[in-house]
Amino acid sequence: QVQLVESGGGLVQPGGSLRLSCAASGLRFSQYEFSWYRQAPGKERELVARISSAGGSTNYADSVKGRFAISRDNAKNTVYLQMNSLKPEDTAVYYCSYYQPPRDYWGQGTQVTVSS
Repeated sequence: QVQLVESGGGLVQPGGSLRLSCAASGLRFSQYEFSWYRQAPGKERELVARISSAGGSTNYADSVKGRFAISRDNAKNTVYLQMNSLKPEDTAVYYCSYYQPPRDYWGQGTQVTVSS
């Protein structure tokens, strides 16, 4: 049974940093591309960052380029999202996800709140 468990969210002041983790189980982790999404209140879920199966290729939403970094440790079955220079508009629930045909899999999400 596939499980994705996010952690690391919390309350942080503008300009601060957080590191999110997504621990995966029940799958051949190293075979899959993984993504981080976020959803703010009243808004649609949006893609934040994506990483290839081996970690050699990444891409980011324009809104987080230069501030966020996605990485993975295939030995630990974990994907990370390092978030720096956080802004109030980064406030959202953050989800990790991957696609294994015929469906997407999602974690339960972790809340990130950026506020003074």
